[in-house]
Amino acid sequence: MIKANDPKLKSWVEVPANSDFSIQNIPFGIFKTDSLGPRAATAIGDKVLDLSVLEVHGCFEGLSLPPETFNKPVLNDFMGLDKEVTRAVRNRISDLLEADNAELRDNSELVKQAFFEQSEVEMCMPVHVPNYTDFYSSEQHAYNVGCMFRDPENALMPNWKHLPVGYHGRASSIVVSGTPFHRPKGQTKADDAAMPSFNPCRLLDFELEMAFITCKENGLGNSISTKEAEDYIFGFVIFNDWSARDMQKWEYVPLGPFLAKNFASHVSPWIVTMDAMEPFRVSGPKQDPKVLPYLEYEGDYHFDLNLQVAIQPEAQEETVVANSNFRYMYWNCLQQLAHHTVNGCNMQIGDMYASGTISGPTPAEYGSMLELSWRGSKPVSMNGGGERKFIQDHDTVIMRGHAERNGVRIGFGEVKAKVLPAK
Repeated sequence: MIKANDPKLKSWVEVPANSDFSIQNIPFGIFKTDSLGPRAATAIGDKVLDLSVLEVHGCFEGLSLPPETFNKPVLNDFMGLDKEVTRAVRNRISDLLEADNAELRDNSELVKQAFFEQSEVEMCMPVHVPNYTDFYSSEQHAYNVGCMFRDPENALMPNWKHLPVGYHGRASSIVVSGTPFHRPKGQTKADDAAMPSFNPCRLLDFELEMAFITCKENGLGNSISTKEAEDYIFGFVIFNDWSARDMQKWEYVPLGPFLAKNFASHVSPWIVTMDAMEPFRVSGPKQDPKVLPYLEYEGDYHFDLNLQVAIQPEAQEETVVANSNFRYMYWNCLQQLAHHTVNGCNMQIGDMYASGTISGPTPAEYGSMLELSWRGSKPVSMNGGGERKFIQDHDTVIMRGHAERNGVRIGFGEVKAKVLPAK
C-alpha cells in the first residue's frame, strides 16, 4: 500500500463530511490571491495549503527537489521529476497533515502563512498543456451515437473494438474551471437546406470525460508499452469537452472534429494523482475480440469513480441531469497511451488525454445532452421550470467526481463553466 493512501489516517485539519479532499487524496493544483502570484498547492478539507511556503521553511529537505519547485505558475517541472520523488512529496505532505504530527500543527506562524480558505483563492490552470488528444473509449456512448446516426446493427464502426479511437485536438483552448466562454459560431446545414449558413451554434452540448496527464517523455520513435504506461501518468482531472453538435455534423466528414470542438474545453483545477486513485481500481470489461498483443495488459486499470453533471440556468437552482461512472470505459489509460505511442509518437510532460464521453448502460448515466435528450426528442426538465434539449446561453454546467471505499473518499471538486452569448 502507498503510505499516503492508508485508510486509517486522520488529519488535524478539519475535513467536513463528504469532502473531496481527505488526507488520503493530496491532489496538486495552482492557486493565486490578490497579493500572491500563481504557485503550487494541495487541498485538505476546505483549505488550500501553499506548498511554496512549506518548501521555503525546509519541509521537503532531503527529497531531491530542485530550488523553488513549487514557486512556479504550472506543475510541469514538478510532474517531470522521478515518480519516486513526487510520491515521496505526497507522502511527506500526508505526514505533515497527520493528526499525531505536531511539526506543522503546532507551528502557528507557519500555519498562518501556509493555509488559505478555498473560497478565498483563485484556482489557475494547473499545467501547461503542450498537446491534447481526445479518445472515444466508452462503448455505450459510441453505441448510442451510432444508433442515432446509423442503425443499431452498425452502431460501432469496424475498427472500434480493435483500437482506442482518438484524434488530436486543440490544446490552447483548454481552460480551468470557472472560465466563462462565448457560444461558438460557424457553418451549419439543415437537412432540408440546399446551402450551408453561418450562425451561432444552436446545439451546444457538454461531454462528461476524464483526462490523464503525462509526466515523462519517451522520445520520438519510442513506444510506451502497457507495462510501462503507469510510470508516464501523473494523474487525472475531470474534463468537459464541449461540442457544437450542429457544426460538427456538417464539418466532420472527411477529417473529423474541427471548429465544433476547438472553442473551449474545461478542466477541474486539482490533479488527483495516479497513486491516490490506486485503491479505487476495478476490473474492466472482457474485450472481445481479443486485442492485439501490444494492447494486452495485466491488473485492474479501470476506476470506480462516481461522476455527476448538473445544469444551472441563470438565477435558478441546479438540476442534476446525469450520474455516471468512470468504470464504464472499454479502453483504459494504459491501452490509450500504448496505442498513441506504438508508432513512435513522442509524449511531452503536461500532455492531456481525454477519455471521450463517459456513458453508462442506463439513460440516467448518459454523458451528453445528445444522448440524454436523444437528439432533442426527449427534453430534460429543469427543477426551476423549463426544459433543456441542449445548453442555452447563460446556463452553467457543473461536473463533479469522487470515489469512495472503506470509509475513504477522494474527489476532484468541480469543473464548472457558464455559457455567454455568441460574440
